[in-house]
Amino acid sequence: MIAILGGTFNPIHLGHLHLAKQLKAKLGFDSIRFVPAALPALKDAPSATAEQRAELVKITIENQAHFTLDTRELSRSGTSYTIDTLISLREELGNEVSICWLMGSDAFAHLNAWHRWQELLNYVHLVVVKRPHSDDLSKLNAEIKKLLNTHEAKHAKEIKQHANGKILIQEVAALDISSTQIRENISHGKDASALVPPAALQYIKSHQLYKQA
Repeated sequence: MIAILGGTFNPIHLGHLHLAKQLKAKLGFDSIRFVPAALPALKDAPSATAEQRAELVKITIENQAHFTLDTRELSRSGTSYTIDTLISLREELGNEVSICWLMGSDAFAHLNAWHRWQELLNYVHLVVVKRPHSDDLSKLNAEIKKLLNTHEAKHAKEIKQHANGKILIQEVAALDISSTQIRENISHGKDASALVPPAALQYIKSHQLYKQA
């Protein structure tokens, strides 16, 4: 069973690692692939280049067992659409392996803004990470509520028994860290060592990323 954690990783931070480690422990993934987006569809273009963000991920996870960097979105031109990544993964891994796309409940609540969102479950399961006491899932629009009602997995074992097609709501005590917060701290000369892994922070400093122009 393989998990995919996509994002801009601008930059990768301790919250990403904490989340990945908790989900691996709770759900028993064989590996988790970190997939940096080259040009995200629903966000502004990242201030760091795709190559720099991929390198930040690489040096952060290189000593973490079962975590790997997947750069397939960086080799494609144009906007990085998740559906294209999932199709590519299925072509690589075949139709039998369980693949899970990891996402926050805040992103899931707006899933119908994603390109070809109705097709995602044809290729993967969605593991929706819910923070304790979060009310994101109580405010779902009609389309997403219907999707969840139709495909929700009642038990984690269902995502192991099937290759795709389920939505698992998984509660995780996530760290309250954001890439935006880190970029702002660095741009104002504030310490970010409690938020970013040491190797990544050293790379950021040596390449003078996120400094004010």
